Amino acid sequence: MTATTHRRLRTEIPGPASRALQERRAAAVANGVSSVLPVYVTSADGGLLTDADGNTLIDLGSGIAVTNVGHGVPAVVDRIREQASAFTHTCFMATPYEGYIEVCEALAELTPGTHEKRSALFSTGAEAVENTVKIARAATGRQSVVVFDHAYHGRTNLTMALTAKSMPYKHGFGPFAPEVYRVHGSYPFRDAPGLTGEQAAAAAIDQIEKQLGADSVAAVVIEPIQGEGGFIAPAPGFLPTLSRWCTANGVVFVADEVQTGFCRTGDWFACDNEGVVPDLVATAKGIAGGMPLAAVTGRAELLDAVHHGGLGGTYGGNPVACAAALGAIETMRTRDLAAAARKIGEATLPRLRALAAETGVIGDVRGRGAMLAAEFCKPGTTEPDAEATKRVVAACHAEGVVVLTCGTYGNVVRLLPPLTLPEELLEEGLAVLEQAVREEAAR
Repeated sequence: MTATTHRRLRTEIPGPASRALQERRAAAVANGVSSVLPVYVTSADGGLLTDADGNTLIDLGSGIAVTNVGHGVPAVVDRIREQASAFTHTCFMATPYEGYIEVCEALAELTPGTHEKRSALFSTGAEAVENTVKIARAATGRQSVVVFDHAYHGRTNLTMALTAKSMPYKHGFGPFAPEVYRVHGSYPFRDAPGLTGEQAAAAAIDQIEKQLGADSVAAVVIEPIQGEGGFIAPAPGFLPTLSRWCTANGVVFVADEVQTGFCRTGDWFACDNEGVVPDLVATAKGIAGGMPLAAVTGRAELLDAVHHGGLGGTYGGNPVACAAALGAIETMRTRDLAAAARKIGEATLPRLRALAAETGVIGDVRGRGAMLAAEFCKPGTTEPDAEATKRVVAACHAEGVVVLTCGTYGNVVRLLPPLTLPEELLEEGLAVLEQAVREEAAR
């Protein structure tokens, strides 16, 4: 737990203790593993992180949308402690346990749709997405998988193939898995003016039908709001139109809700916003309050089409992670964190839009709930400005506010605060961001 309830800087960021740890890291940790901000965390509470130098920082990143319920949540911590004292692992595929079943039951209730569902549990989001493709191929007997511009789906060989951006995710790591095809999606800020979601979906469908033919497509895999690609919410109508086409053509519609799920966008799942009911949903990140857990949930006939023993993994559905998930879900329900996410968005979006109008360095402000973004462009244009983005983020970090970047062009600042973040910390964090943007505009 942190020793304070507010931002406090005792040293420069990073301080001497963190810098010493960074030197140790350089001698022991692979260079390919990066960190956004090299402050070494020793404790966390709510929306605050305390580092090795005693600095307390406001966390507007949530470990990349993982600690939706915050840190030190009693329902999560107590369940972890209780389960760890009982047993930490048996492997569900060897000798099963009730917690795995309880998580699958909760997912059947919470994910979109009232149809009969099944779930399989894994350890990471990439693993979950990869298994949606396996399930879709097994169920349909088809091979082709359709994905979209600006998509991010993971770092395994197959999910790298599904991911659009080369650097740093794909560069030098090929060859990639075959039978993956990319089409244009919906990016309202960069699409032709007036292009509707239905029109963008029709164009994507036309690409699919011309290049592949519907009868060869096993699955369409899409993030309802694209995460690493830039927090891109498609125009209204895009997802429903695409979903209807999939249903009409026997194609499995897969929603990658790894980053958007579990109240992050103001609904339990981002698909809920337009009433879209996916055939399969991949989840991870916010599911278990910081413990590694992921899932594929979907139509019973699809998951049950896979032969016995075809799904699984040694650590998938680890009992301690399952216990944490049940505590996190309980917290989301009792504290109505979907409503809390909407409240964060209602407080933040008007301020970001006013800042964009005032400074001229932000081309677009977008987001839903507590998944929010500002896309930086050179003034008066839509030309991405990645360097300005870096400077703004560095200024926030220096003042003890953790913000993250994303975007195909590296020009988006994304905000992913814990859904339990106190209003005064959100206010303080936004004030620091506003000052950083004003300073950038004055350069």
